Amino acid sequence: MNSQRLNNYMSQSDIIASAGVTLLLIAFFLNLKKIMSTDNKWYSGLSIVGAALCGYSSYLISFYPFVILEGVWVLAALSSFIKHVPRETIAKEGEIKE
Repeated sequence: MNSQRLNNYMSQSDIIASAGVTLLLIAFFLNLKKIMSTDNKWYSGLSIVGAALCGYSSYLISFYPFVILEGVWVLAALSSFIKHVPRETIAKEGEIKE
């Protein structure tokens, strides 16, 4: 299927949502198979980007309940991501000494 034909079937918001859902499902599958823990920063990263893409695609079609849901998901994943950044990294970047 060529790209012109694909665009006849999928809108820009469909493509963005599909990319976001794919990232979320990859994270979910890797966790389900115990390949990646929910404490892993890559799991949080996939969740942040995936949820942000889904939220943006929902915004494009004016489906605001899902925008709110995905926004909360992004914030939760971002919180987890920040929680799991090693303290040495934060100290080096911010020159903060304990």
